[in-house]
Amino acid sequence: MKKWLLLLALWLGYCGVWAAVSITDDKGRQVSIAQAPKRIVSLLPSLTETVCALGRCQDLVGVDRYSNFPQAVRKLPQLGGGLDPQIEAIFALKPDLVLAASSSPGTERLAALGLTVLQLEPKDQADAVRVIRTLAQALYVADPEPVIRQIDLEFAQAQALMPLGARGKKVYFEVGSAPYAAGASSFIGQTLSHLGLVNIVGPELGPFPKINPELVVRAQPDVVVVADSSFSALAQRPGWGMVRALKEHKVCTFSPAEGDLLVRPGPRMGQGALLLARCLARLYPKGQTP
Repeated sequence: MKKWLLLLALWLGYCGVWAAVSITDDKGRQVSIAQAPKRIVSLLPSLTETVCALGRCQDLVGVDRYSNFPQAVRKLPQLGGGLDPQIEAIFALKPDLVLAASSSPGTERLAALGLTVLQLEPKDQADAVRVIRTLAQALYVADPEPVIRQIDLEFAQAQALMPLGARGKKVYFEVGSAPYAAGASSFIGQTLSHLGLVNIVGPELGPFPKINPELVVRAQPDVVVVADSSFSALAQRPGWGMVRALKEHKVCTFSPAEGDLLVRPGPRMGQGALLLARCLARLYPKGQTP
């Protein structure tokens, strides 16, 4: 039904009469959008990528400093980060829609200046799909399902690539060098589960907890996933020289660009799963005993 209503809105738009849409955002606010936005500011990389995946990249007029994909958005004005948006610079661009995380400060001030602000922040994979559909409604995009089907296809391809020798292996996934880990309840943890892997960081610790490094030594993961810039320092941590994954060279390292695929809950989640699956396939070649 929603799809047909949106198709009707689009038809009315072509006739010069827009039907407003009303969306409940992740702050619980009702946001009314009178017509398809033509000047969009996005203050969250996953939202920026979703706008572009939905075919509306050309309507972006500004982004946060971390939005770097696709290549075209790197030419746009950078307007601070999610935690320190540049209010005056955003207002000067005269956007008809500002996209921000639900946790982003400064949004009330933007709204007080008369700007339409939609706050969306995907937390897990189902949430990311919901945000794609919600954003499609906000942008008057009739059919977001091709984007979602592509994610599903890439997850299926990733599962098919997983070698039998890697199934059930324990994994430590580091998202920050403090160290911060991807917990089982995070969308990254869900990806590990979909690939038949076991996350050593349980859901009780939250989605992205700062952990005691001793946890990893005790858990003895079979595989470590880490940024390539942090890899060389791992063995210097107390006791980590005895971690099984490091001793056996079962480590997946990733570049900053690859890291973006892995840590952004958006339209490229499936590509992140493929990246992990390909690494596991290299670590556990066919025919290797599990």
